[in-house]
Amino acid sequence: MSSQPLILASTSIYRSQLLSTLQIPFQTAAPDVDETPLPGESAEQTSLRLSRVKAQVVAERFPDALIIGSDQVALLEGKQLGKPLNHDNAVKQLRSMRGKVVTFFTALSLLNAATGEMQTDVDITRVSFRDLSDDAIERYLLKEQPYHCAGSAKSEGLGIALIGRIEGNDPNALIGLPLILLVGMLEKQGVRIL
Repeated sequence: MSSQPLILASTSIYRSQLLSTLQIPFQTAAPDVDETPLPGESAEQTSLRLSRVKAQVVAERFPDALIIGSDQVALLEGKQLGKPLNHDNAVKQLRSMRGKVVTFFTALSLLNAATGEMQTDVDITRVSFRDLSDDAIERYLLKEQPYHCAGSAKSEGLGIALIGRIEGNDPNALIGLPLILLVGMLEKQGVRIL
């Protein structure tokens, strides 16, 4: 069993809750990185780059730890959807998504800060959104206020009412942390979950 501390490079309560389900000790640390996509960068490339950068930035403070970096980018008809950050942006996002399929790229990086070894992967989830009225969108946003979620919807909460179908390998990935991929990565670093 690895004796290295495990650090989640995120202040997301959702990622922290997901990681807690594995019942292994960990700490969280804010990565403080600019999440703006680079020109010409695909949604998948953006999510991968940001998951790596988050892990690398936090590794500077924890040079002997295993660092988990994760990032999610939503893609609708070739356009990246970030976190709306406010009500008006969330309304626009959800109106543009109704009746359509949005692809969520949730990248995961596990950096062994002591050795420099980094594992990365991306979980892809396709979400079909229901064709909702403006009133339904407004009611949802007022109840849940998902302004810090890519795509303006929390599938683990009331946002499930916006969704017609989810296709993917890991339901945790849509919430923000692909645990199935993470378990495999941790095991390669000597961390036994069971």
